[in-house]
Amino acid sequence: MYLYKNAEGDVIYVGKAKNLRSRVASYFHEGRWEDSKTGTLVREAVDVDYIVVRNNKEALALENNLIKQRKPRFNILLRDDKTYPYVKLTLGERWPRVYVTRRLRKDGSCYYGPYFPANLAYRIVDLIHRNFLIPSCKVDLTRFHPRPCLQYYIKRCLGPCVKDLTTPETYQEAVRDVKMFLEGRPTDLSRSLHARMEQAAAAEEYERAARYRDLIATVEQLQERQRIAAAEGDDADVFGYHYENGMLAVNLFHMRGGRVVDRREFFWEELPEFGTVPDVSADEETSSRDSLGTDGRERLSPHEQFRPGEFFSALLKQLYIGQPYVPRNLYVPVDFEDREALEDLLSEQMTGENARTARVHILVPQRGDKRALIDLAGTNAKQSYDQRFRVLKPNARAIQEELQDVLGLPDLPKRIECFDISHIQGAETVASMVVWEDGKMKKSDYRKFIVRTVDGVDDFASMREVVGRRYKRVQQEEKAMPSLVLIDGGLGQLHAAAKALDELEIINQPLAAIAKREEILYVYGQEKDPIALDHHSPVLHLIQLIRDEAHRFAVTFHRKRRQMRDRSTELLEIPGVGESTTRRLLEHFGSLQAVKQADPAALSAVVTRVQAEAISNHFRK
Repeated sequence: MYLYKNAEGDVIYVGKAKNLRSRVASYFHEGRWEDSKTGTLVREAVDVDYIVVRNNKEALALENNLIKQRKPRFNILLRDDKTYPYVKLTLGERWPRVYVTRRLRKDGSCYYGPYFPANLAYRIVDLIHRNFLIPSCKVDLTRFHPRPCLQYYIKRCLGPCVKDLTTPETYQEAVRDVKMFLEGRPTDLSRSLHARMEQAAAAEEYERAARYRDLIATVEQLQERQRIAAAEGDDADVFGYHYENGMLAVNLFHMRGGRVVDRREFFWEELPEFGTVPDVSADEETSSRDSLGTDGRERLSPHEQFRPGEFFSALLKQLYIGQPYVPRNLYVPVDFEDREALEDLLSEQMTGENARTARVHILVPQRGDKRALIDLAGTNAKQSYDQRFRVLKPNARAIQEELQDVLGLPDLPKRIECFDISHIQGAETVASMVVWEDGKMKKSDYRKFIVRTVDGVDDFASMREVVGRRYKRVQQEEKAMPSLVLIDGGLGQLHAAAKALDELEIINQPLAAIAKREEILYVYGQEKDPIALDHHSPVLHLIQLIRDEAHRFAVTFHRKRRQMRDRSTELLEIPGVGESTTRRLLEHFGSLQAVKQADPAALSAVVTRVQAEAISNHFRK
C-alpha cells in the first residue's frame, strides 16, 4: 500500500502495488504528465508513505479502510443518496428495545440487515411490536413512570416503563425470542415456543398458552415464505451506469429470491481527477474492457477521463468489504484488474461471518438474460441521471415516500408543522409555526406566538414554551398530531421541543430538526446518526422550503412587533397617553405619521377630548 501526501500532510491518494518502486516511478514518466489527472496528483504530492501487507487480499481490505477513513480527494469515494436500514436490538440496555437504524456502531447492540426495500425493516419492527411486545419508543427506561403509553394498552408493549407491569424474567424471555427471530433461527424459536405453550397449558394458563400458539403460527408462516423465496432463485446485485459531461449516475438493482426487490442510486457530480492505475502497459490501459460505455459496448474517446473498470473496482470494495451480507452474484458491466482477488476476499468474508460455503461471484455477462439485466440497470441509470442533473422535478408522492424513508416515519407524511424562534438580543421574542399539508403550504393554519415566560436570550426555553402551548391546545381540542414536527435549529432546540412533548405525555411523535448552516437533519431518538442529504435531493429542498417559510413568517412577525414598539415610543412621551391608548391610536390610524397629521376632531373618535388636544399640541410643537 502507498499513500501520497500533500504539503499539509493530508493523504490525497491511496493505492496498492506489487512493485512499489516501479509503480511510484511510473507517475513521473514524461508521457504520464500528459494525463491531466496524473499531472495534478504529482504536482500536489510532496511525500509518499507505504505499508507492507502479506498478500493481495489484505491489500484490498486495507485500501478500502484507508479510503473510508481518510477520504482522499484523488480516490473514488462512495456517494450514496440512500443507506439501507438495519434492525437494532439494544442488548446493552436494562430493558432492550428494537429500532430501525442506518448506521452500525460498536455500542453493545446487535444489528440485523440490511433490509430492502427499506420499509421491510419497519414492517419487521412492527411485527416484533405486535407479537413479541418489545417496544422501540424513546421513553427514558432508566426510571419508572406513573402510567404507560398507548402502546401498552393496545398490546404492543410489555410496559417496562411502569413498575410491576412486567418482570425482568418475562421481558428477557421476549428479548431472547426476538434475537432468535432476527438471527433467522425459526426452528429453534418454534421449538422453544412449543415447550412454553405446553408448560403454560399444563399450568392452566390458557391465555398465555394461546399467545404462544399465535406466535408459533406467525413464525411458521414466515418460515414458509422464506422457503418459497429461496426456491425461486439466488440473490444477486446488478449494476448499470450512465456517464456524461463529467457526471456519473449508477443504478444498483437488488435481486432477492430471483426478483428485483429494490433499486439504489449513486451520483457523482465531479469524479476525482485521478483513478487507480492498474499494473499494465499503456496499451492495455486503453483496452476495450476499460473503454465500455453505458451499455458495456461503446468505446470512450482517448481523452475521456472516466475509466469504468477502475471505477467499479473502487465501488465494489467500498460497498461490500466488511459488510455482514453479500449476495452470491454481483453482475457488473465491465471487467477490472482485481476482480478475482475481490471475489476470494468476499467469499472468505461471508464464509467466516455467516458460515456460508457458497462462493461470491463477480460476473461480467456479455449476452443473455444477465446481460439484459445490466442493460436494464443502465437504462434506469440514464433516467436517474436526467432526474438528478437535468432537474426533472419528481412528483409529490415520490418526495413524500422518500421523506418517509429518510426520516423513518411510520406513515406517509401528510402534514408537517415547523417552528422557528425570532428575536434581537432577547427583545420581542416571538415564534412562528407554518404548516405543509398534502404537498403545499397551508397558510390558513399558520400560527404566531409571543413568548411570555422567558426573560432574555434563551432559544431553548422559548422553543419549549411554544411547542408546549401548541400541542397542549391540540390535546384540548382533540385534534390529530402532525406526521412530523420540524424544528428550525440544532440539537438544543430539538431536545427542548422533545421535553415539551414529554411533559404533555405525547410519546413516539416523529420529531426532527434541521441545522441552519450545515443543513444536517437530526431525528429525535437518533441524534448520534445525523442525516446529511445530497444538496440535489428533493427531500432536502422540501425541508428547506418549509424551514425558510417558518423563518420568514417569524421574522415578519418580529419586525412588525418591533415597529409597533418603536412607533409607540413617542406617543408614550405625551402626558395622559398610555400603552392601551397608543395601541388604539396605531390600530385606528395605521401609522404614527397619520396620528401626527390628524386634527383634534379626528383624534376624538379614538381618545378623549383632553387626550386629543394633548396629542395635537405635542405634535404641533
